[in-house]
Amino acid sequence: MPIMMYRDALRRALYEEMKADPSVFVLGEDIGLYGGAYAVTKGLLEEFGPDRIRDTPMSEAAIVGAAIGAAMVGGRPVAEIMYVDFMTLTMDQVVNQAAKIHFMFGGQIKVPCVIRTQQGTGRGAGAQHSQSLESWFIHTPGLKVVAPSTPADAYGLLRASIQDDNPVIFLEHKGLYAVKDEVPEEPFVTSLGVADVRRTGSDVTLISYSRTMQLALEVAAQLEQRDISVEVVDLRTLQPLDMETVLRSVEKTRRAVVLHEAVMTGGLGAEVSARITEALFHQLLSPVRRVAAADAPLPANVALEKYVVPNAEQVIRAIEETLAVKQQIAR
Repeated sequence: MPIMMYRDALRRALYEEMKADPSVFVLGEDIGLYGGAYAVTKGLLEEFGPDRIRDTPMSEAAIVGAAIGAAMVGGRPVAEIMYVDFMTLTMDQVVNQAAKIHFMFGGQIKVPCVIRTQQGTGRGAGAQHSQSLESWFIHTPGLKVVAPSTPADAYGLLRASIQDDNPVIFLEHKGLYAVKDEVPEEPFVTSLGVADVRRTGSDVTLISYSRTMQLALEVAAQLEQRDISVEVVDLRTLQPLDMETVLRSVEKTRRAVVLHEAVMTGGLGAEVSARITEALFHQLLSPVRRVAAADAPLPANVALEKYVVPNAEQVIRAIEETLAVKQQIAR
């Protein structure tokens, strides 16, 4: 299979969907002539023209509002918000309008709108340009939330999101754009709401998504040298959650650790941990542990960022603590 960058896989998905469906168009700041802040839309203006690759004013509320309106009357807009931190300026549009229109109009109106936005650390961009805010959107019924960790998933999940009749928040980690991996040459679509077991194991299940999936796989490879078998589950879609795959894995290993870059308090790890505990309490050999960012604003310094976000040492420690529990809970 050809090797492709994450950003190029996203561009390929946009290109193929726009070729296949004239109702698909892209709008956002600097997506046309400039090619997007992270070069995802580079070259699309020349291919599709300014009517379908629309540079917008610097107003996130206007971008998302226009996208929602277009979706309600038959379009399939893909809106780009340069940083997830700027989604604060769209929250009324997203949470009170896009997420609820289908329900409040008795199913008569659909909102097939994708909002692509970039989040995460790695560039020392500071507290207003580096957050991971997926939990805000997961908390809102009516939204789907996607966070791919590989180029293949970025391609397949973006195509699925554009084809979906519901509003989708599509989260792209800034640290993944240059990541390279295999992407099948033949077109494909990856179903939303389906997790993937990236690595099989028997001792503990490590659950993650987005950029920390790379960290999860690195830790699993390190621990294999110590005869610790780690099964790694990539959630891929955060809403709806594929708990069936997660529970099947934890039922086998009877131990679980959840890893994400978002802050600990109120993070997705708490939800996943609670659902595992509710479903498998009497089968677990140890409490479910979480590894997440510290509850602190992110510093504008790459070196200092590393003290806030999860690292391999923390993940290994959590797994070791999970395996160290000797007491067997009666079935």
